[in-house]
Amino acid sequence: MRTKFNVDKNKTDRTYEGIVFDSKLEMRFYRDVVCPKIKNGEITDYELQKPYLLQDKFYHNGKTIRAIVYTADFWLRYADGHEEVIDTKGFADSTALLKRKLFWFKYPNINYKWICYSKTDGGWCDYDYVKKQRSLRKVKNKKGEKNGL
Repeated sequence: MRTKFNVDKNKTDRTYEGIVFDSKLEMRFYRDVVCPKIKNGEITDYELQKPYLLQDKFYHNGKTIRAIVYTADFWLRYADGHEEVIDTKGFADSTALLKRKLFWFKYPNINYKWICYSKTDGGWCDYDYVKKQRSLRKVKNKKGEKNGL
């Protein structure tokens, strides 16, 4: 059985070093990218599932409206002192797109990235780059079909 985000309820495939991740993609990024960089000293500190307040709670017509909180997959600090907030993405739904806009607005000085894995595009890549490349490949394939290729 899968959740609404298509995550298998079986946690075995998304567990590494005793940490249960929200997705296999997130676990693979931690295992294949973060851990080696921690080991070689490139990453000096990190947090998993770090929350960021996007909008405070407020009251409207006598009702409490909950705060909007975004939880990042990874917060990383590198040996040179720079920091990154990284979210692994397989697909960005409308909520993710909205929260990204709110994050950029509220935290304009934080280096915030969406990362995905695409073997075709060279492994771990920027999500928007991969999305654009997939679109270009789709257009190219359609042109090839029209030309009888």
